Amino acid sequence: MVYYLGLVGVAVFAISGALAADRKGSDWVGVLFLASATALGGGTLRDVLLKREAVFWIANPTYLWVVIGATVFTIIYVRYFKPPTNALNFADAIGLAMFSIVGAKIAEAEGMTPLIVVTMGVFTGVAGGIIRDVLANEIPLIFRSGEPIYSVSAASGIIAYLGLKYLGVPSQTASLSGVAVIAATRFAGIFWHIKLPEFSVRKH
Repeated sequence: MVYYLGLVGVAVFAISGALAADRKGSDWVGVLFLASATALGGGTLRDVLLKREAVFWIANPTYLWVVIGATVFTIIYVRYFKPPTNALNFADAIGLAMFSIVGAKIAEAEGMTPLIVVTMGVFTGVAGGIIRDVLANEIPLIFRSGEPIYSVSAASGIIAYLGLKYLGVPSQTASLSGVAVIAATRFAGIFWHIKLPEFSVRKH
């Protein structure tokens, strides 16, 4: 389950990175670099922080081939067709959902406490997007004023996953339910502009 969720997450995050590079007018090398950084960055940082034996895409190069395939597909697609208006946000939402649950499950397998599982899951989900936006010279989605709920979506899905497992729901069903919660809340935020209150210091 973790493996297949990871493959899908890598693919859609690579697409979001390629779309971001396309907006900046990058060449093929630039597109592939940004797509790779987006797709692999969050999981790489997760594996380093958890001190895993090997970073996931080094241990299994299939992830790299998925990144290359998704990037080439995106390059060809945008050459002949105009991407939907919210294509980048939608790809990012799916990647967020997949990677957040993958990160949570890996942290759980490493024996981490529930708080660390939630934190590591959210970190895994949002880190790739942060790397993408920073490299593309954009304010990361998670830091943008007025951006529809983002990290809250990831946290809510991971908590739902853990809650379902605690209630005895099979791990696979709980995982897919967590993915669905994250994607649904993020999509709802995009469609209906659901946002958290802005933080501001009162001026006297």
